[in-house]
Amino acid sequence: MSAQPVDRLLAVIRAGVVPSLELVADEVGFDATVPNWRFTVQGSKAVSQKLAEWFRDRGRFEELRRRLLPDGELIEFTLTWTERGLSYACHQVNVLVTDGRVAADTVFCGGRWPASLLTEMAEADLAHR
Repeated sequence: MSAQPVDRLLAVIRAGVVPSLELVADEVGFDATVPNWRFTVQGSKAVSQKLAEWFRDRGRFEELRRRLLPDGELIEFTLTWTERGLSYACHQVNVLVTDGRVAADTVFCGGRWPASLLTEMAEADLAHR
C-alpha cells in the first residue's frame, strides 16, 4: 500500500468507487451522526459497503481541510457531485484513527443537499453579509 490511508480514502470518496477492504482494518468502527440520527457500523465489509453507498458517484471537493492528530487525522470537506442529472453537495467532518489502514471513522454530516437547497443556502448567505 503506497499512499497513506487518509489519502486513499479521499481518493475513493472523490472517485465514487467501492473502497477496497484493504483500506479499512478488519475491526474498523464507523460512528456517524447525520441529520436527526446517529448510527454505528462495525467491520471492514460493513464499513466499506456504507462508504460505497454514501459516495457512489464521482465527486469534487469544493473545500478540503486536513489536520493531523496524534493517532490519525481530522478531515473536513464539502463534496459536490451529480446524481441522476441533479447536483448535490454534502459537508462532513471525519475523525479518523489510522495505523496503516483506517481503524475508526467518526463522522459528522450535515446531510445531502440538492441543488434547490444549495441555491437557497447561497441566497441566505448573501443576505447576511
